[in-house]
Amino acid sequence: MTLHLFDTATRTEGPFEPREPGKVGIYLCGPTVQSSPHVGHLRSAVAFDVLQRWLERTGHDVTMVRNVTDIDDKTLAKAADAGVEWWAWALRHEREFQDAYAAVGVKQPAAEPRATGHIPEILALVSRLIDAGHAYELDGSVYFDVRSYADYGTLTRQALDDLTPAPDAPADDKRDPRDFALWKATKSGEPDTASWDSPWGRGRPGWHIECSAMARRYLGDSFDIHGGGLDLRFPHHENEQAQSRGAGYGFANLWMHSAWVTQSGAKMSKSLGNGLLVSDVLSRYPAPALRLALAQVHYRSMLEYSDKTMEDAAATWTRLAGFVSRASEKVGALTLEQVRGSDLPAPFVEAMDDDLSVPRALAHVHETVRAGNAALTAGDDEAASQALLQVRAMLDALGLDPASGCWAGAASGDGAAMVALDSLVQSNIAARAQARADKDWATADEIRDRLAQAGIVIEDGADGARWSLSTED
Repeated sequence: MTLHLFDTATRTEGPFEPREPGKVGIYLCGPTVQSSPHVGHLRSAVAFDVLQRWLERTGHDVTMVRNVTDIDDKTLAKAADAGVEWWAWALRHEREFQDAYAAVGVKQPAAEPRATGHIPEILALVSRLIDAGHAYELDGSVYFDVRSYADYGTLTRQALDDLTPAPDAPADDKRDPRDFALWKATKSGEPDTASWDSPWGRGRPGWHIECSAMARRYLGDSFDIHGGGLDLRFPHHENEQAQSRGAGYGFANLWMHSAWVTQSGAKMSKSLGNGLLVSDVLSRYPAPALRLALAQVHYRSMLEYSDKTMEDAAATWTRLAGFVSRASEKVGALTLEQVRGSDLPAPFVEAMDDDLSVPRALAHVHETVRAGNAALTAGDDEAASQALLQVRAMLDALGLDPASGCWAGAASGDGAAMVALDSLVQSNIAARAQARADKDWATADEIRDRLAQAGIVIEDGADGARWSLSTED
C-alpha cells in the first residue's frame, strides 16, 4: 500500500502522488501572532509535523513552509491597548509560538515567512489580479471580485448567493457584498509604520493575499499540499484558492485540514474564553505528553481536551519511556542510525499509509511494548532487543521517541522519577500476572492492595494491566 491521503477539496481519499517524484512541497497556515498560543493552536502544527516526518521516513524530501501573519486588525488593536508598538507586540508572540512548537517537538520549517516581509510579492499579485479583471480599487483599497471567478465556493462546496458578506468594508460600497479585501487602505488612527506605499495609496495587505503570495514565492506556481486547521477552510482557504487560480497559478494540488480541539464540545479559542495557554499546560504536564495527546486522535477527528486527556497521555508517555529506559539498560542502547535504518512493522506502516491513522499505529506500538515488557520479565534479551528497536523506530516516526535528543529534558526531574516509578510498578504487575497465572489469588490480591496503599491504581483489561496514580486526596 502507498500513502493515501484525504483531500478536503474532493472529499475523497486516494493515493498521494507528488508533483515531482521524491519531493513534496507543503504550505501550512501558521499563527496570527496577536496573542499567546493555546493548546488549540498546536493541533495543526503537530498533525502536519507527523505528516512531514512520515513523508521523510518513506524517502521524500519535504519543503515545509509555515507562515506568520504579523499584521492584522486585532494585532494593531491589542498592541494599541497595551501601549506597545504593533511590531514589538507581534514579535513577542511570534517567539512564544516558536517556543511552543519547539516544546512539543515540531520540526522547524524550511521557511517561516512573515506577511510584512513580502509586500513586493503581494503588490505584484494584487496588480496581476486587477489586470486579469478579478479585482478592483475602491477608495484606496482593492477587492477581489468574487463573481468574476466562476469557481468561487468550490473548495467548500458553497453557492455564492448563500454566503455572508465579507466584513472588509460597507457592503453597499462593493460590487458584491461578498468581495474581500486584497489591499486595505490605511485607517485613521493607525500608526504610520503599519502601512506601505502602493499604486492605490498607503495601506497594508489583506489577510488572504499574503498566503497566496508567500506560497508562490517559496513553493512555485503549483505545489503539493496546502494544510491548516478546519476553521480556515472558509473564508481563508476558499479566498486563497480563488485569488491564486484567478491570477493563473495552479496553487495547491491537495488540501488537508486538521480538526479542532474542543472543551465541552466547543472549539477552543480566545473568543470563547476557553483557551488553555501552552505555557500553563506545560507547567503541569511533560511536553511529550502534550504532543502525544494532540497526535493520538486522528487528525481529522475532533479532540476533546480535559485534565483527564492530559493525565491519560502523561501516564501513557510514562509507560512508553519506562519501557525504552528499562530495555536500553538491559540489552543496550540503540543509535539513531540503527533506529531510522530499521524496517518498520507492517501493521504500523499500513496504519500510517491509511491517511495517517495514528490511533491504529499507536495500538501496534502498545502491543510491541507489552511484548517487550514480557520479554524483559522472562529474561529473553533477544526478543526484548527486537521490541526496543521496533518501539523506538515507530515512535521516532511520530516524533515521540523517548530516547531522542528532543526529549532528553523529559527524562530529568519529575520525568526521571516517573520512569523509575514505572519500572517498579511494572515489576509488581509482572509478579501479579504470574501469581494469577499460577492461580495464587492471595499473592495477586496482596500485590494489588500494596500498590493501592501507595496510591497506584491497577486496571485489568483485555490487553493487560495498566496503572495510574490515584486522584483521591
